[in-house]
Amino acid sequence: MIEKEKLKKYAHLLMFDMEEKEYETLQEEFEIILKQMELIEKIPNIKKVSPMTFPFINEDAQLREDEVGDYLTVSEVLENAKYQVQDQVKVPKVVDSDV
Repeated sequence: MIEKEKLKKYAHLLMFDMEEKEYETLQEEFEIILKQMELIEKIPNIKKVSPMTFPFINEDAQLREDEVGDYLTVSEVLENAKYQVQDQVKVPKVVDSDV
């Protein structure tokens, strides 16, 4: 079982919080997912199956060519940025390297 404290830690790192009851629901959902993963691992030769990169194959899909179009200048991009550093938009740190 995934410990509630671990879920709380990850929620904090992702900068959101939940009610206590929501953590309990999340624990139950993770239990279901882990049980499903155990069942999948029991499928014979599952390791030989290539993972899907797209949910379905569409042979008729017609992808458009990439075309260069209008673009914004650096000054236009930075015009509404609250914080800027060396022609870049500065954003708050959202990932903790101690995970």
